[in-house]
Amino acid sequence: MADQRTVEDRLRSEYAELLPTMHRTFIAVETEVRHMLLPVTLSLDVYERIIVRGRVKDCESAVDSLRRRQEFGFFDTDRPEDYSLRSLKDLVGVRVLTFPNRRLEDARKALLSVTDRWVADPVTGDTPGDPPIAYKYAGFWRSGDLVSSEIQVVSLLVGLFWEAEHSAIYKPSPNLRGVTKSIEMRRKTAAVISALREFELEFGQLIETAGGTDDSR
Repeated sequence: MADQRTVEDRLRSEYAELLPTMHRTFIAVETEVRHMLLPVTLSLDVYERIIVRGRVKDCESAVDSLRRRQEFGFFDTDRPEDYSLRSLKDLVGVRVLTFPNRRLEDARKALLSVTDRWVADPVTGDTPGDPPIAYKYAGFWRSGDLVSSEIQVVSLLVGLFWEAEHSAIYKPSPNLRGVTKSIEMRRKTAAVISALREFELEFGQLIETAGGTDDSR
């Protein structure tokens, strides 16, 4: 008898089958990333931060993410077998948040033994020649893994803004769905990112000029 389930239901079933593997992979990736960052973390000054956050993508988010990648944002109901959540690069994700700006490069270098083997997909700014807003890498933590993982390295201020933006704009209440298509909102978002980066750059330059911080305060 033919499988009469919708594409979405087939994907939800696949998600349930993959979930134990995703959790094991997440624990491995997050633990190893923290270990690799330990030398940098131990050298932080009192005002500096390196924060590691991770997650396993939830089911509906994974299905929606795969749907958005299709032509016109729809699944072809006549070819349900063409779709698999395993094609997503970020079922398991770890984000490294850094402050100030110089620590972003330190964190990125600390992870090179892994990320050099993965596919790089940096988030670029609007101005050519500017450094990436964030470094993103996708790959399989170990050969034979069923799901791909993603590691991001991004500044703390931009990363926290992205978290708020994601909840408010990309996962809004039904009555706010149109916000994602607002050109003015996109302009405001770009302006916030630019302002945060300028703040980090200026703060970093002031630190270098002052030669550090006064711990006695």
